[in-house]
Amino acid sequence: MTYPAGPRTVPTRIRERVGYDRAAVHAVLDEAVVCHVGFVVDGRPVVLPQLHARVGERLYLHGSTGARGLRMAADGGLDVCVTATLVDGLVLARSAFHHSVNYRSVVALGTATVVTDPAEKTAALDALVDAVVPGRSAGSRPADKRELAATTVLVLPLEEVSVKVRTGPPSDDDADLDLPHWAGVLPLRTVPGAPEPAPDLSAGIAVPAHVSGWSR
Repeated sequence: MTYPAGPRTVPTRIRERVGYDRAAVHAVLDEAVVCHVGFVVDGRPVVLPQLHARVGERLYLHGSTGARGLRMAADGGLDVCVTATLVDGLVLARSAFHHSVNYRSVVALGTATVVTDPAEKTAALDALVDAVVPGRSAGSRPADKRELAATTVLVLPLEEVSVKVRTGPPSDDDADLDLPHWAGVLPLRTVPGAPEPAPDLSAGIAVPAHVSGWSR
């Protein structure tokens, strides 16, 4: 299944890299740890990094109830542009002009609204924790009433969405193929290091499997 292509999700150039496949969109959103949320405040653009969680066709974001953007969302919603990008490799060409990156990225447009249902808000916050480390919500204390009151959760329906992908080697000009410069791809991937326990962690608490077995 695919998302519908619309005026705001069809690019003006390199259209062959853009798609609307739901599974591909979901895969990028689920793998990305951080997204960027763009909106307008007092006529000026603002772009902020945020954690996110996808639950079905709904994308959840969160932040402090005092944040300007979240306060604006309480008054009929907030028009946003959410992007998530995964860098899979550095594309090194013979010419500086043709250097690039292999990537998978998603752009989601729409109006984010405040989640007011307590059960949905709690479930969304659990999903946000589990989106960072699957299984972590069950391995930590849930938010209490004070923390819930200090947190705003936004939901963005996934309707105007596209995914853009670049793969493969550099695209050097034929005239540059004999130049004495190395060309190719340097693959990149996100891998965890060894878990570092908090300095005030009580003795005898072992690293849980959802931490030691983390992968993306």
